[in-house]
Amino acid sequence: MTQTVEFRARHGIGALVRGTALVAHDGFSARYDLDRVAGIFSRPAHKLVGQSYVGRILVLDTAKGGVASAWMLREMASRAAAPLAIVLNSVNPILVQGAAFADITMLAGFDEDITCRVPHAALVEIDPAARMLRIVQCL
Repeated sequence: MTQTVEFRARHGIGALVRGTALVAHDGFSARYDLDRVAGIFSRPAHKLVGQSYVGRILVLDTAKGGVASAWMLREMASRAAAPLAIVLNSVNPILVQGAAFADITMLAGFDEDITCRVPHAALVEIDPAARMLRIVQCL
């Protein structure tokens, strides 16, 4: 059994969720990094290329992109083809608006690089009210 490890963020929105972490020290743009129809990371240079983000908790470095991300996240959520949550070291207001608009849980702003602390494929819990990421189990 894995001991629960917790990390506190400065910002959080959304509902408490639990799921599998998809982790990479790379950015996130709903417009440029994803094939939103296939539900996978599609930018060839992205560290998660070819992997499905649907129903996963994305743990990435920083938000990229502009206003298109807001409606793209909402459109993905309307088709049940969105990430379960987005966790970032740093975020921009556009992606926060997009997550809120799409009702996607989000945490951002950690005192350490969260992409180095959360193991890929770990079971994690995101508690935005407590601004907490918990590693429940390393798989």
